[in-house]
Amino acid sequence: MNMAKPITRLRDERVTLAHGGGGKAMRDLITEVFTDVFAPPGDEDQARLTHPAITEPGAQLAFTTDSFVVTPVEFPGGDIGKIAVCGTVNDLVVGGARPLWLSASFIIEEGCEVALLRRIVASMKVEADKAGVQIVTGDTKVVGKGSADKVFVTTSGVGVIPAGRHLAADQVRPGDVAIVNGVLGDHGAAILAARGDMALSADIQSDCQGLGHLIEAALKAAPGIRAARDATRGGVASALNEIADAAGVAIEIDETALPLRPEVRGMCEILGLDPLYLANEGTLVLFAPPDQADAAIAAMRATDAGRDAVAIGTVGKGRAGLVTMRTLFGGSRVVDMLVGEQLPRIC
Repeated sequence: MNMAKPITRLRDERVTLAHGGGGKAMRDLITEVFTDVFAPPGDEDQARLTHPAITEPGAQLAFTTDSFVVTPVEFPGGDIGKIAVCGTVNDLVVGGARPLWLSASFIIEEGCEVALLRRIVASMKVEADKAGVQIVTGDTKVVGKGSADKVFVTTSGVGVIPAGRHLAADQVRPGDVAIVNGVLGDHGAAILAARGDMALSADIQSDCQGLGHLIEAALKAAPGIRAARDATRGGVASALNEIADAAGVAIEIDETALPLRPEVRGMCEILGLDPLYLANEGTLVLFAPPDQADAAIAAMRATDAGRDAVAIGTVGKGRAGLVTMRTLFGGSRVVDMLVGEQLPRIC
């Protein structure tokens, strides 16, 4: 059977205020740029959803939301669409949830290229498919030129935590092992280089990626995993401090164990930055009992997102909330929460 080729109504190369005005221009933008790609169920203002996992006895719903204002909008290793999907998916999975649905809302600056929006939406679709989630509802608004920076994205996510699964920071205990799934600081370094403010030349890709498959593999091999935290803004240092404070424990990490690319290490040395505080968008810290740590690491290394998984420290009985690091020279220093803003609009 021959299918007629859909009629293309959207001929504008750039977004105008009319595309947010509720008329034909808005309909054409939403249809041809967004819904034709995301293919949400139904044609209503709200998504009407059912899933057998929701009614599983003992299961819990998980819900999260995040906004993304990263600049530049496109960067080595990703774009604002990829980071919006991966960031929200990762917020769900580090809590033990299996992500199901996302919403996506866009604040679009007048004059934004339609081709850019198409690339962003295509990227979101790719990452949603990888994560096994569906983008089921959303919204668009257009603001005047200068009132935004090309496009801002807000995503919310819903998932289900299976019965009996409980990952939480307050579950971490002395003796537990702190594990990261990969190298640190790639996202922050990639954004810094991409902005071009400091004439840096570095071939660094953002680590932006979804972590759902990695978490599921780790939990299957090491069901006693206590907690996980994605090390986004504030980096691994802030994630460790949040865990230590919530659990009332001390954490000691080993500087020699920290996985860093030479390019990231070199950039940090030149600019006086600490890689522990650089943002990541595909790196997490999880805590496993000592008798399950090796199994967790092996399972993580068998996934694409965890090939460089390694233990970086242990939980102790020292002062509650204190994070310290054994340095390369055998000393010890406090690793505090990030103070101030190291790199704005990183995600």
